[in-house]
Amino acid sequence: MRSRELGGAGEQPALEFDGRTYTYGELDRAIEQWIERHGSGDYDASTLSVPEALICVCAAARLGVPVRVENPAARPERPSIPPSAFLLVTTSGSTGRPRPLARTAASWYDSFPAFTAITGVAPADRVLITGPLHATMHLFGALHALWVGACVTDDPAQATVVHAVPAVLREVIGLAPTLRTAIVAGIALDEGAAAAAHGVEIIEYYGSAEVSLVAARRVPEPLRLLDGVDVQIRDGLLYVRTPYRVLGAPEWFGVGDLAELGADRALTVRGRGESAINVGGTTVVAEDVERILATLDGVVAVAVIGSPHAVFGETVTAAVQLDDGIGIGTVRAQARAVLGREAMPRRWVPLSALPKTASGKVARGQLKDLLT
Repeated sequence: MRSRELGGAGEQPALEFDGRTYTYGELDRAIEQWIERHGSGDYDASTLSVPEALICVCAAARLGVPVRVENPAARPERPSIPPSAFLLVTTSGSTGRPRPLARTAASWYDSFPAFTAITGVAPADRVLITGPLHATMHLFGALHALWVGACVTDDPAQATVVHAVPAVLREVIGLAPTLRTAIVAGIALDEGAAAAAHGVEIIEYYGSAEVSLVAARRVPEPLRLLDGVDVQIRDGLLYVRTPYRVLGAPEWFGVGDLAELGADRALTVRGRGESAINVGGTTVVAEDVERILATLDGVVAVAVIGSPHAVFGETVTAAVQLDDGIGIGTVRAQARAVLGREAMPRRWVPLSALPKTASGKVARGQLKDLLT
């Protein structure tokens, strides 16, 4: 009988990490041995290697006990654990310190059939995970792959599917000759990452740690809401009602993103509401400016924030990581040709590297602290 957490069996490869392969038969036995050794107490996978962490998480799913998958360097306080909790995870911390979340097994596993239909991940695939499991997009991708019966790997050379944020996808493409599908999330896909992945099918999905999957698309189609997920736009901000939300979340959860809902449940997400910069009464969306600046010659990475201004209310500040030999003046001149007056950064800050979360998103809270 097929278990909820494992879709493969016998000699099918389940995990390939550090040159070692676990078959599904071996993985199933390792899960049972974990349960025998650790009993029914609360589990903690936070400091384990990826294979051991997945064994631990699958054991928790099989036994119905909670399991922590947190960043060991930024553990949140948890006053209590809900009785039905399975995964004890956190937000990414892209806008501040990670917040604790708890979700049921059903809040993820029930979405896996729809995710499989969208992504086309199949048992024959080798699925590359490009970040730590405490970043929920990677944990979600790994558990989904095991549920399908695919193999989770750390070897780009063998991968046929990858889960990655756009910046990491750019790096992986050249190392993954057999890649056929890239599953992108975390931040919006930019033209540079899409171009780098030429010939690879790109699946982009939108969601958050609190509400999981909200919408998805096969590029270049528009994002569309998943069945069973409803949204409202209130004062330009997105609110989501979904069966996949975390425990304790309100029925209508405010994600905090600026968004528009079109025909046929098409969703356009414009970026974080808190990243809307009011420049003299004109709203400039930080992510829109970032997408444009990221296409300029010499720009390796960029992040945009609002800075207080006595006359205009706010102005745009751009933190940029540049190629060697490229100066701010060169980039500024290119920017003037493609950005409107309000969106044009008044302050440019060159950095050797932008602060990032574990999932690869810009840590805006850290960046604001750095620039103020």
